[in-house]
Amino acid sequence: MRTLAANSLLCGLLTLSLLAQAPAQKNPAAASAVKVVTASDLTALVAKQPKDQNAFQAFIELAPYSVSMEHRIKGQGAAVHEKDAELFYVIDGSGTLVTGGKLVEEKRTNDSNLSGTSIQGGTSKKVSKGDWIIVPEGTPHQFPDVQGLTLMSVHLPRK
Repeated sequence: MRTLAANSLLCGLLTLSLLAQAPAQKNPAAASAVKVVTASDLTALVAKQPKDQNAFQAFIELAPYSVSMEHRIKGQGAAVHEKDAELFYVIDGSGTLVTGGKLVEEKRTNDSNLSGTSIQGGTSKKVSKGDWIIVPEGTPHQFPDVQGLTLMSVHLPRK
């Protein structure tokens, strides 16, 4: 029930975000682009993830928005998204989120993203199932320590 409520809340937030940022459309064909991912769909997607490696799966896409499931059994490098805020919902597991500070061994991955091996001088925060996290654009972030962490992530581009 908690997962269903969280999914409903996320869908509501995404809908409000899309309505607030998108121009009004009078195109009846747009209704065919609507996609519903039920709680059981998401549960099945999470259950299919490998138990021995990190995995990533986009499950809703409406450009420029994409909702993804990220399954992590080991920490990953750090990132900065220069043009997007990133919203996370912890579906399952727990871990440590480090934000702020400076990327170590910074590299540009594309025109609006940077990566690094870790974060120097950031702030650590424990996160667990049911938590919501929003990371503003331009903020270094990393989950260096995880215990079967499964996240829903949404990149929210700024105008």
